[in-house]
Amino acid sequence: MELFADLRDAGYFNGSHEHQRLLRYCFGDVVQKDLDECVGLWNSHRIRPSRTASCPGGVPNELYYLPHREYLMVDSRDCGFQIEQTQLDAFPEAHLRRAPCGDANMQEYLDLAMQSNHLQKAEYWQSATELYLKLKEITQL
Repeated sequence: MELFADLRDAGYFNGSHEHQRLLRYCFGDVVQKDLDECVGLWNSHRIRPSRTASCPGGVPNELYYLPHREYLMVDSRDCGFQIEQTQLDAFPEAHLRRAPCGDANMQEYLDLAMQSNHLQKAEYWQSATELYLKLKEITQL
């Protein structure tokens, strides 16, 4: 993203641990919203059938969630399988709640700075940039 390179080139981002965490804190929700939108668009668009393709044409969400549908006219099957909770419990790190910025102490500090200064989480990249610069100034990073 050119925006992050611009922040670096202007001297507002130096790559330090703190700057990386601040960037994630300010832009994480905005980037995730864009990624979710991209996934939604991709999974709901129609893929043309092709004789040379190894996968059938159709809408990705329909192909995944409704593999048994006759109108798809392909030899499809449901490849999903059940997983028991005990199998998931074998990975205790999966239950750990991570701070969105990647550092619990930094997360708490930035949350406090936001609250103390009556700031709101950003919804768009422009407001995320403003929030980044404001929090950088407030926290003297």
